[in-house]
Amino acid sequence: MTRILTIAAAQYPLDDVASIVAWRAKVARWVADAVQKGAEVLVFPEYASLELSSIGGIGSDLEKSLVGVAALEHEIIDLHRQLARQHGVLIVAGSNPQVNGMTRCNVAHVFGPQGQHDSFTKIMPTPWERDPWRISGGRELKLFQFNGVKIGLLICYDIEFPLLSRALAEAGAEVILAPSNTETAWGYWRVRTGAAARALENQVYTVHSPCVGAAPFCTACAINVGAAGVFAPPDKGFPENGVVALGNMNQPQWLVQKLDLDLMRALRTTGGVRTFTHWPEQPGASALPIPRLINMGERA
Repeated sequence: MTRILTIAAAQYPLDDVASIVAWRAKVARWVADAVQKGAEVLVFPEYASLELSSIGGIGSDLEKSLVGVAALEHEIIDLHRQLARQHGVLIVAGSNPQVNGMTRCNVAHVFGPQGQHDSFTKIMPTPWERDPWRISGGRELKLFQFNGVKIGLLICYDIEFPLLSRALAEAGAEVILAPSNTETAWGYWRVRTGAAARALENQVYTVHSPCVGAAPFCTACAINVGAAGVFAPPDKGFPENGVVALGNMNQPQWLVQKLDLDLMRALRTTGGVRTFTHWPEQPGASALPIPRLINMGERA
């Protein structure tokens, strides 16, 4: 029986929400829509949580918005855990700033269908996250196992650094998720190009999920540019350009795609090239960190 994983990548707009109740209702609608479309894994973008800065009007101040949204992390966890359990799916929530004393980081929470909860901290902050946001990078890679499939998670700039994806692939990742937030077309294309390259190098699927549209109430993310995409190696069985699916630029939507995992696995031994297998032959290829495996259960 062919192994199929149906994944939904959000092109998510940051809205001026009036309250926590209104925000919860919006996210619940988005999740229900993806599930109705058949999704088993749902991916929200980097910093999607910053729409919460519209509550109380703190979004116009960078510092207040980062600290204020970080203080609402418990709301993010509570809502997405409920929704993952309710619908029996895996959800990667939109990442949020996390503030612990003088330490700040960018964290994406992951939820399984039986209430499982873990998280991943972005490893490579962008220059603007480092200054003026004062965001520090995490140091641990993780693999999330769901329905027997090992899924890697990297956040935005992370996907532009090949050794991170390589470590995930060597540990068994068949899919690598790349939620992002980019304010220019240049930024969008950097993340998209990185995702496409990582798919080619590692013979895996990569899935890009961006924020889209204007959010004038939010100084941190006032402009958001992008389109969701699913990428594969340009090789037999896949599109010639490696683009499996692509959303409409800057339009709010779910991009839902079935991933044939057996087709990808076969490519590593039958494809026109064998990039996954031949990687160690490169001069300078060295030992990589070993990701920690997190069991997120089976679909309910």
